[in-house]
Amino acid sequence: MKRLVQTTMNLAVVFFAITVGAQKKPIVYPAKGQSAQQQTKDDSACYAWAKQTTGIDPAVVASTPPPQQTGPAVGGGERVKGAARGALGGAAIGAIAGDAGDGAAIGAVVGTAAGGRRARQSREAQNQQAVAQQQNLIDTYYRAYGACMEGRGYTIK
Repeated sequence: MKRLVQTTMNLAVVFFAITVGAQKKPIVYPAKGQSAQQQTKDDSACYAWAKQTTGIDPAVVASTPPPQQTGPAVGGGERVKGAARGALGGAAIGAIAGDAGDGAAIGAVVGTAAGGRRARQSREAQNQQAVAQQQNLIDTYYRAYGACMEGRGYTIK
C-alpha cells in the first residue's frame, strides 16, 4: 500500500511538471501591428524553425513522460552497505553490553532499513532529475521559438 501511494505521488509530480512545462510557451505580442493571419503564419514558421534548429519537438517531449524508476529500490548496494555498517556498530555496542552477536544482528537489521531509505531517496532524486532534463529540453525549444518570433517583429514575454 505504501509503495502504491509513493508511486501515485511520483506520477502526480511528473504530470504536474509536464503540465507546467507545457504552459511555459512564450506570450507573443504583435508589436508591429501584424495581423492575426500573419501571426499564425509566423508562429508556424517559427515552430518549424525552432524544431529543426534544436532537434526538439515540444509536443513529443511534453506527451512522453520521463522514465520513472518505480518498484523496490534496488541496486547501488545501499542496503548491503547499511547492513554492514549496522552490524559493525551493533557488534561494538553488543560487545560493551556483553553479546556482540546479538548486537551485530540487530545492527544489521537497522542498517538494512537505513540503506533502503537511502536507496529510495536516491531513486527519487533520479526521477526528479529526469523531469528537470525534460523541462530543460522544452525551455531550449521555447528560447529558439522566441528568438525567431522576436526576429519577425514580435514582443515575447
